[in-house]
This record gives sequence, structure tokens and C-alpha cells, in this order.
Amino acid sequence: MNDILATLAQLSVLVFVISSMLSMGLSLTIKQIMDPLKNTRMVVLALVANFVLVPLVAYFITVIMPLDEPVGIGLILLSTAAGAPFLPKLVEVAKGNTAFSVGLMVLLMVVTIIYLPLVLPLLLGDVEVSAWDVAKSLIVMMLIPLAIGLFIRARYEDSAAKMQPTFAMAANIGILVLVVLGLVLNFDSMIALVGSWGILAAVIFVALALAIGYLLGGSDPKNKSVSGLGSGQRNISAALVVAAQNFDAEVITYLMVVAVIGFVVLFPAAGELGKRAKTAEAEPATNN
Repeated sequence: MNDILATLAQLSVLVFVISSMLSMGLSLTIKQIMDPLKNTRMVVLALVANFVLVPLVAYFITVIMPLDEPVGIGLILLSTAAGAPFLPKLVEVAKGNTAFSVGLMVLLMVVTIIYLPLVLPLLLGDVEVSAWDVAKSLIVMMLIPLAIGLFIRARYEDSAAKMQPTFAMAANIGILVLVVLGLVLNFDSMIALVGSWGILAAVIFVALALAIGYLLGGSDPKNKSVSGLGSGQRNISAALVVAAQNFDAEVITYLMVVAVIGFVVLFPAAGELGKRAKTAEAEPATNN
């Protein structure tokens, strides 16, 4: 029975990742992606935050804290995966620059597909990971569906508008099934994490990643919120693709735990940023 559930869990990963990438492509245009990326300084700082500083934070956490191997692998893996599809929704809550969030999300996702296979084996040390297998998985399951969605949107806009809600729903169902099956298959492992170093490591990691992005986000509060939330919200889709094909179930379990912790930390943070943005907008009107 467990084998059947494990197979269904792997299928739900495929459904979630591919459907979410198709849905994203069907809802975006190339112009929407490229226009916000003309600010070279912001783009460079975002790349430094996500692909230099955040992985270094994860690496030092695994060195300093006594973490089990699956926990350390999961943390390092998440740190090398940026460009979460959920970023624009978080930025909406934060009243940030949504146009910039869309462009940054896609940029980080594409860079992740190149970066993760090269850097992950270096950071994991003794753990063997095939760089080509990782790259191939991300290209097939993320980049190609995204490209197909963008192509359909560019050539057949009406059809794209009709198809997008279906794939969005499929992605939601996929992640829901994955969470339920993950709980059923790994309940004991998740309970074992409660009160462990792994939970604390995840909270520290998400909080520091958020702070790094925010501090490197420039002077505009709306861009700072995008940068902070963009580095704090890691790309669980990419991490799950790699984990499902290269590591055991305990790594996947930890990824799901960190994903939940990420939402718990980042949603209130986005709400607080949104309140500050409202206050900042109201002050000039009051002064006038």
C-alpha cells in the first residue's frame, strides 16, 4: 500500500510542477516579464541575494547546527532554488511592485535551472548528485512547460485565457494531494521534527533570507518588499523535482515542512509590509 501511495505522491509532484508552469506561461506575456528587468542594479542585487548570500546562509546553518543529513540536504537544496511561482501573490499582500515581482520570479526561475545543477553538488560535498540529471529534470518539467505556455499566450490569447484556470486548478489539486500523501507517508518523520533543530533551522533560514533580500532591495519600499519576499520564498517546485529524483522521502518531508514554515513566516511579513506601504501612501495625502 505504501508503494502505491509513494507512486501517487511522485505523480502529484509532476502534476503540480508542470501544471503550475503551464498556468504561469498562459497568464504572462514576454513584455510583462522583460519590462521590469530593465533596472540593471535591482536585477544584479536580486541575483546576489538569491544565488550567493542565501545559499551561504544555508551552508553556514548546516555547519553550525547539529542537523540530520536529510535536513541539511533539504535546506541546502531549497537555498539553491529561487523563483517561487507564489511570489506575485505575496507581493500583492505586501502592496509591492507586482510588475517587478513577475519579471523577477521568471528570471530567478530560469537562473535556478542553470545554477542549481552546478552549485548543489559543490555545497553537498560527499553526497553524489548528477548535475546533468538535475538540469534535465528542471528543463523538462519547468522550462519547457513555461515556454509552451508563453507561446500559446503569444499566439492564441483567447485559448490561453480559457486554458489557464484549468491548469491552475490542476496545480492546486496536485499540491493538495502531495501534502495529504506526504502527511500519510511521513507522519512519524514530521512528528519527529517537532522540537528538533530542523524546525529552528528552517525558521532562521527563512527569516535571514527575507532580511537579506529586503536590505538589498534598494530605496523604493515597493521594490524592497519584492526583493525580500523573493529571496525568502524559495522555489519548492524546483526543489521537489530534484528531491523526488535524487534523494529519499525524508528530504521531501523536510522540504514540505520548510514550505509550510515559509508561508507561516512570510504571509505575516507581507501583511506588515502592506500596512507600512499604506501608511507611507497616506502620509503625503495628510501633509497636503
